[in-house]
Amino acid sequence: MGDVAVLALAALAGVGLGLVYFGGLWLTLRRVPQAKSPALLAMASFVGRTALVLVGFYFVMGDSWQRLVACLVGVVAARVVLVRRLGPTDAPREKGQAESPEQGSSDASEPR
Repeated sequence: MGDVAVLALAALAGVGLGLVYFGGLWLTLRRVPQAKSPALLAMASFVGRTALVLVGFYFVMGDSWQRLVACLVGVVAARVVLVRRLGPTDAPREKGQAESPEQGSSDASEPR
């Protein structure tokens, strides 16, 4: 198999690892409010997700740092996709929170 095909497969494996890692993080964060021990849930989820991804990196990498980089690019791509898809909604802000620059604060455009 050609080098490009191997790197493409490594990137695809990285996408899969990223989906597992960040999808698991999303699921964990949704369950934390109802958990009896939220700290234990968060820590166990972190350790499990991290161990799974590190083992995945190890097997994908083999003896080639280029495959490791391709896999990492795939993980970052999965993160970008999941953040855009599952990211924050337009929830109402609580009293006292500052406006973000994208929301057009009247003070943001005036020089000081």
